[in-house]
Order: sequence, then C-alpha cells, then structure tokens
Amino acid sequence: MKNIAIGFLASTILSGPAFAQLLELEKDELTLGFIKLTDMAPLAVAYEQGYFLDEGLFVTLEAQANWKVLLDGVIGGQLDGAHMLAGQPLAATIGYGTEAHIITPFSMDLNGNGITVSNTVWEQMKPNIPKMEDGRPQHPISAEALAPVVESYKAEGKPFNMGMVFPVSTHNYELRYWLASGGLNPGFYSPADNSGQIDADVFLSVTPPPQMPATLEAGTIDGYCVGEPWNQQAVAKGIGVPVITDYEIWKNNPEKVFGISADFAEANPNTTIALTKALIRAAIWLDENDNANREEAVEILSRPEYVGADADVISASMTGTFEYEKGDVREVPDFNVFFRYNATYPFYSDAIWYLTQMRRWGQIAEPQTNEWFDETAREVYRPDIYLEAARMLVDEGMAGEADFPWESDGYKDPTPAADIIDGIAYDGRDPNGYIDSLIIGLKSGESADG
Repeated sequence: MKNIAIGFLASTILSGPAFAQLLELEKDELTLGFIKLTDMAPLAVAYEQGYFLDEGLFVTLEAQANWKVLLDGVIGGQLDGAHMLAGQPLAATIGYGTEAHIITPFSMDLNGNGITVSNTVWEQMKPNIPKMEDGRPQHPISAEALAPVVESYKAEGKPFNMGMVFPVSTHNYELRYWLASGGLNPGFYSPADNSGQIDADVFLSVTPPPQMPATLEAGTIDGYCVGEPWNQQAVAKGIGVPVITDYEIWKNNPEKVFGISADFAEANPNTTIALTKALIRAAIWLDENDNANREEAVEILSRPEYVGADADVISASMTGTFEYEKGDVREVPDFNVFFRYNATYPFYSDAIWYLTQMRRWGQIAEPQTNEWFDETAREVYRPDIYLEAARMLVDEGMAGEADFPWESDGYKDPTPAADIIDGIAYDGRDPNGYIDSLIIGLKSGESADG
C-alpha cells in the first residue's frame, strides 16, 4: 500500500516570542473514541487543557463499549480517530479480523498494564515465590510460580482460565509472553481455529477492561491482564493480587496508539497534523516536571465521562507507585510514561514486535520475510506525520528541539536481554531471528495449521 503524502498549507501569526502556525483544516469538528482506561489520558488532557481548540479543532470524546466497537467506528467513519490497541491498526491492515488500512501518527504511552490473579490463586502461588528480607514477595514474579498451580488444576480436570482484552491486544501478547517465559503454553491460533487455545496449558479469553474485576470476583476467570485502573481496582476491592506489571515483563514497552483510517489522513492531512500536535502537547504536559501534573490528571480521569473510577484507585498507579498486595506499595515511577523516552514517536520496531507476536502464536499463519515485517510496519506507523507536527511545535515554542528523535530511522536500539522477563533480547531489525530465539511458539519457518 502506498504511503500517504502529508502536506499542509500554513499561515502564521505572531504570538509572543514564537510564531503559531495555523493550519487550514479540512475538517474541524471531530468525534474521537476511547476505552475507559487511564492511558486514554492524552485525549482527555488535550480536551481539558484546550490543546484541541488551540489547533482549531472542535472535538467530542466518546467512550466505547469495547475494542471491536471502537475499531468498527473508525472504519465506518462514525469515529474520526481513537485510542487504540497497538495491534489493531496492524491486524486490520494485514487483514486479520476486520480488514481496513488504519495508520497511527502517534503512540500514546509506554507500560501501564499488569497481570492480576484471584486471591485463591495467589495463596497457591506464594510458596513458590522467593521472599525479600522484610518478608514481602520478591519482584518480578516469574510465571514459574504459577506453573504448579496450573498443574494442580489439570490434575483435578479443571481448566485454568485467564482474561485479556482483545485477541490483538498488548495484554494478550504480554500475558502470553509472561506465561511462556515460565514454561506455560498459552495456546495457538490457526486459520481453522481462532480460539487461541490450541495445545494450551492456560486458556485465555476476551473480557472488556472495566468488567475484569467483576469477572474475576464471579470466578469465571482465575486471573487477567489489563490496563489501569483495573488491576488496582482488584486490590481496592480485596478480590485479587497483581503479580507483575508489564514494565517488569519488558521495560518501557510500547502500549496504546492513536489510530485513524488511511482514507481520513489522505483526505484531511492538515487536520491529521493538528490532531497530532494537540496530542503531543498533552503527552508533554502529563510527564513534565517529574510528573507534577499527575494529580490533576487523576482528577480529570476520575470523572464519569472519562474513566470513572475512584481517584484513589487511579492515583495508585498514575503517580509513580503501584500497590501489589494490600499495603504493599512500591515505587514504580515509570509505570505510566506518556512522553519520556520518545514514548509518543511511532517506531517501526514497536510495530514489528507486535507482528512477531502475531506470528509466534499463529495469528499470522505463514512464514514471512524480514522485509515483509518492515514494509508492513511502514504502512501503519507514520513517523513522517509525527515529525511534521513536532517541527511545528518546536517552531512555535511549544516543545524543545531535543525532545524528538529527528535522525531516527524508525528503529530503536535493540532491547537488552536484562530488560525482558525471559532474558531474550529484542531487535526489530531481525524479526525472524527474534522469533526463532523464543522457546515456546511457532518458529520462522513453521505454519499454523491447527
């Protein structure tokens, strides 16, 4: 598919010491979708701080029932863009599930997820977890501690069930990654069986994020992987224990993206840049001055029109801490990252990681070349649009020159083995080599045939 050429017509007006570049917008009234999670924060902040209005955009934000409804809204045009699972634009573009060309000019955050188990499962896991000198569990907790529990369920003829939010979600891949790193097979997909449960030791199924705690409490699932505030909600309700954060699975892993259709970007190039500018400003605000604005962000997110959870529950992770067991509060300053570490830049290597996990578990059923991974990433992730927006912000005095990776080729340096739970390094430039290095999962030359 052809990359979309993004250009713009700009007029400038003097505004203090900088020039504000006012784009001639093709569309100025927009409806944007989101799911009730704390990592939708850039959208809420861009709205509440007036950044959309600064760009001449009149935005309505609408919560969506689930990720499928959200994606369908963007594809059908009911939504002009949305807070999306990073796997959604990639899966749609390659035709896994609903087929449509979706792009992302902006990555919304790093980290932000956790894996929670029921109190019963936690009590069964605890004897398998090393303790620190003060008696608290030593983190990160390996899925090896869960393996004997799963075996005991098998011996009793019971399935061990866990929830994730969508088949192409970060949560699905992170949960699978953690389980596999501890020797547990989370199951495969194939063209003939899209359950994702072929040969599974642990059976994963979809539950919408806000329903995770209630589903766990009902005993339908034994644990789940979800974004905040729904892990901290389990602690607050006394129904479960988060055992690991995604920061501990993969330090500073990519999370959500802002997704729009390729047709929207082609028809509305200036509007696309204006949206990206507003979202970059929101991300800067969320992280600036060592997260000084996070308490205000928590108040915004706690409102019913956004996340609608108690401010204390949202604050538990948004302000640099994370509570595991009741009272076991630990410093995790980078649990939610919105701008630091080039969090908002849409790196090709981030896209390729998602594609390797789709391939690993059979959602991409046939072998693919390294060139295919690169080309697919470039069809979806659009750093060219991002950098055009960033350049305007720098020229306007709204951002610093050093805040953006101008010379990047779209690939991060390889993630070192020490930063990933299974001790296997990730290099986006060699996706097939990476796939072959993973212990459980399809290898580069294998096909998923059920």
